[in-house]
Amino acid sequence: MGDFSRALTLDGASNFRDLGGYGAADGRRLRWRTLFRSDHLAALTPQDTAQLAQLGLARAVDFRGREERAAQPYELASVRYQSVPIEPTVVRRYRELVARGERLDVAQAERLMRETYLGFVADDAPQFGAFFAQLLEGDAPLVFHCTAGKDRTGFAAALLLLALGVSREVVMQDYLLTNALYRRPPPPAVDVRTRAVHEVIWGVRPGYLQAALDAIEREHGGVPGYLRQRLKLSDAALQHLATLYLQPPGR
Repeated sequence: MGDFSRALTLDGASNFRDLGGYGAADGRRLRWRTLFRSDHLAALTPQDTAQLAQLGLARAVDFRGREERAAQPYELASVRYQSVPIEPTVVRRYRELVARGERLDVAQAERLMRETYLGFVADDAPQFGAFFAQLLEGDAPLVFHCTAGKDRTGFAAALLLLALGVSREVVMQDYLLTNALYRRPPPPAVDVRTRAVHEVIWGVRPGYLQAALDAIEREHGGVPGYLRQRLKLSDAALQHLATLYLQPPGR
């Protein structure tokens, strides 16, 4: 990682991290301090915002749905904000069940999580296409996030890294970093079963992302086909993406 740290220490966000340094296509690496992923940014302190300003953060892409944004809005000086809403599914359904006094078991919760990722592939391609359109506008430092920075953000990060030629092994490692970094909300009850389900809902597991990647493989022959067919990214656009976010050869 050179002189850079991947995870940024912020008081108001726990899952803010840099995608720089990952090995990509043709032996090149992602540029540092250019692409960031995070949980929501509505709780940042003045010290946090000063730190982001020092990074030159200029763009924010917010995958949160309408009610999430309304409940926790934010505005950062000199940062252009773009909403690309993907309405939450599994967390909302989980909270609805808890509010009604119903209880999920771990297997049901894991199924809901996998279904959420299959929904990203099948239903949310226009939003992820809009995300790539933002990326292609230029290389000013950009953060993309949802509420926890784990599912919508995790799938977006996987698509971006794979589009840039990062290996699947490294993509999965980046995806799973959420489990080490994200400060989860406390469980609604203290019994063992509820805590286990809470861990499923608020964490990430390899099978969630793998379910999406398997669907992409079945339906589109792999990520390149998905990017072209569903996100409408041309070969020229993908080459431009690499030019923007990968270090020049030999550096």
